[in-house]
Amino acid sequence: MDDIKTIHVSDKILLKQIELSDSDDIFKTIDSQREYLGKWLPFIEHTKSVEDTRIFICSVLDSPAERREYTFVIHFNNEFAGIIGFKSTDKQNRKTEIGYWLSENCQKNGIVTESVKSLINFAFNELNMNRVQIKCAVGNSSSKNIPKRLGFELEGIEWDGELLTGGKFTDIEIYSKLKNE
Repeated sequence: MDDIKTIHVSDKILLKQIELSDSDDIFKTIDSQREYLGKWLPFIEHTKSVEDTRIFICSVLDSPAERREYTFVIHFNNEFAGIIGFKSTDKQNRKTEIGYWLSENCQKNGIVTESVKSLINFAFNELNMNRVQIKCAVGNSSSKNIPKRLGFELEGIEWDGELLTGGKFTDIEIYSKLKNE
């Protein structure tokens, strides 16, 4: 990427577009928190080495510009805290989805709520999106409280919408927010 996009969320929270140099921080967090992160994030069990993390980052960075998704590392108090970004963006229909994960020791600080708020603003005002959605596993209360807090509407449930670690499907709640809301 030519210019690294950064979003200053607050004096403590910075979103910085992902770079290959973030590989070690990301993998170290995943590797040290497998049980915690793996409960809701199926990619955790397949991320076995820092090389797997590098491959993921390269897949983001090497995608064609017209299909590239903005993926950010979250820094809290100048330390790596997690990842947030857009996925499944449909530019023609001006809609996108926000996905995120946060290190266990950074929970309960409003980091993701504030980061999502900044990405909603970025999606509507800079990317000209009309719709932003967030999908959360039915049992993942911490995650689904974020769209609820930010005024998203629950549209419905996607039955068996995600295959979790251990081959178990979970239902997914779909929340959305429109630009004119």
